[in-house]
Amino acid sequence: MKRFSSVLVACLVLSSIGAAQQTSSDVPAAKEDVERVFEVMHLRDTMKLMMDGIAKQQRQLMHEQLRKNEASLPPDYETRMDKMLDDTLKNFPMEEMFQVMVPVYQKHLNKGDLDAMVAFYSSPTGQKLMKELPAITQEAMQAAFPIMQKEMTLVMERVQREVAQMMKDPKAKPSQNSQTTPN
Repeated sequence: MKRFSSVLVACLVLSSIGAAQQTSSDVPAAKEDVERVFEVMHLRDTMKLMMDGIAKQQRQLMHEQLRKNEASLPPDYETRMDKMLDDTLKNFPMEEMFQVMVPVYQKHLNKGDLDAMVAFYSSPTGQKLMKELPAITQEAMQAAFPIMQKEMTLVMERVQREVAQMMKDPKAKPSQNSQTTPN
């Protein structure tokens, strides 16, 4: 009987260890877990700053477009485009975006992953990263902008060449020499 109770106790201990081993890493993430990560990462604030950075770049592009085509654009072009951009950003469905992101996080991450993210982003290093991330993102975008602008110029030049070629000969295939080379 002693042996049986010892075996029973051992089984209970082992089963409780097994149950304990089914930690949050095995448990699917709940919507609340994902939202907690969004909150600790200050994702809404970061997204707003990113949108502001994109708007700044778009304004710069519009200003350059105005400078290039000043004669052919209406005098209030820049004002109208700024208003359109402001309206677009003001009405941007940010919360809707966050809600559709929740199931994506749930698909790829479990509760343990999200708990670890909360722990990291709650740490001093995580908070520093989140504090610096908007500046890092903005500076990275500014640094990358000339490269993106150059590539977009090359693409537009290629499109113009292809359209001109098609206008000459509608049956012509895209020319090989008009393709941009990858960097």
